[in-house]
Amino acid sequence: MNTTPFTTSENNPPTAPLTSVPTHERPQERLEKLGARALQDAELVAMLLRSGTVGENVLTVASRLVHEAGSLGNLVAWTREDFAARRGIGHVKALQLVTVMEIARRIMEQGKEAAPLLESPAQVYPFFRDIIHGLDIEKCWVLCLNTRHRLIRCVEITSGTANSTLIHPREVFRPVLRLGASAAILAHNHPGGDPEPSKSDIVSTRQLRDAANILGVGLLDHIILGNPASDARGQGWFSFKNAGLL
Repeated sequence: MNTTPFTTSENNPPTAPLTSVPTHERPQERLEKLGARALQDAELVAMLLRSGTVGENVLTVASRLVHEAGSLGNLVAWTREDFAARRGIGHVKALQLVTVMEIARRIMEQGKEAAPLLESPAQVYPFFRDIIHGLDIEKCWVLCLNTRHRLIRCVEITSGTANSTLIHPREVFRPVLRLGASAAILAHNHPGGDPEPSKSDIVSTRQLRDAANILGVGLLDHIILGNPASDARGQGWFSFKNAGLL
């Protein structure tokens, strides 16, 4: 007697769980052991489906979906109705799949846009304007940049008190090295709005400059973000590079 458990619901046909696939073929085990890049297209889809249907394990259902679409990329254009019309794909799974495909579509569209160029205070300040608005504590970020000074990732390093935040070279350059960035810009806000550097800001910037030289990372600038209304220069930011302190 077949004792393999099946699950049913009002909106989905009876399904066989992912574990009905032989252990050595299970996408989850292969994913954990080899990583996502080692999985074939059907295996990736199987991880989304999680279960097959009566007579078809999850890999068979996933393979059929990819085959009927013509390619994994073509699934991005499928609608909820397209997924739901396939055997083994009920209402809930169809919604889940179309959601994932919409995420993939948006990522591809955004990928066509050039990452922002951030190499000067005039470019960095607008990037952070909405982020720092209303902040009542000091935060520190590092902008990890490629060789053309376009943004790879903005990483929040620390979140401090209303008066100060701790900036340590180890925390600053860890994401820079991990992401393989060629250059970096450090930025932190002054909640009071006045971007004039404190003595500790100057000391920590010198330490960061020395660490960057040792690591071979281009530290382009350290920018303090404030408010133009509280800035004697009316800029709303202070650049250590422009001030000759970097």
